Amino acid sequence: MIGKLYGIGVGPGDPELLTVKAALALGRADVIIAPYSKKKGTRCSALGIVREFIRKDAEICDLPIPRAQDEEKLAEACTQIANLLEEGKNVAFIARGDSMLYSKYVPIFERLSKQKYEIVNIPGIISFSAISSAAGFPIADGDEAVTIIPVNDNCDNIEPSLASADTIILLKVHKNLDRIIDLLAAYGFKEQAVLVGRCGLPGEIIEKDLEKMRGKTLTYLSTIIARRQPSSD
Repeated sequence: MIGKLYGIGVGPGDPELLTVKAALALGRADVIIAPYSKKKGTRCSALGIVREFIRKDAEICDLPIPRAQDEEKLAEACTQIANLLEEGKNVAFIARGDSMLYSKYVPIFERLSKQKYEIVNIPGIISFSAISSAAGFPIADGDEAVTIIPVNDNCDNIEPSLASADTIILLKVHKNLDRIIDLLAAYGFKEQAVLVGRCGLPGEIIEKDLEKMRGKTLTYLSTIIARRQPSSD
């Protein structure tokens, strides 16, 4: 009998934000795939979130997941997971936030879903949803448009959206923060903004005065949510 693959979003960091469905699936899993970036040498942060929900006899498989463009290494990772499924093992691939949004699970799912395997995708609370609640900062209302951008190294992918969005969500703002603040100010977003780092974890930062954050060192997943200041016209 072939095993089942679960793609599980585990939320932003607080184990209490794990869904009931995710907790039940983790309890059924024979193997937990704990993805990490081999290039950066980092371990899987999602594993710490779910440890209390994992069976004591479950196998933890630390699996390096390459960039989506590295077809050869992705094929190797898929083969490892497929072999576990062929052995009849239920496999849970865990991912911070939601497994279908900017996740190492996405290229794995896209490849294995074309094969014979049964796959169950379980959504998780997305980081910016948790940030909105923690900061008491509504993301949007009515017919307001929301734009989500993972900021690139040069911040040059922000301006086109700043010209049109009502709310902008900027992911990975740990680089060039001062430049980001300048752009938000120039387009009328700085006065209604919040920056959050380590949401729900020790050392959490919630700051609505972006000027106080200039020159600060931030963690990789730090995020800014900003709403356009209403026109005074």
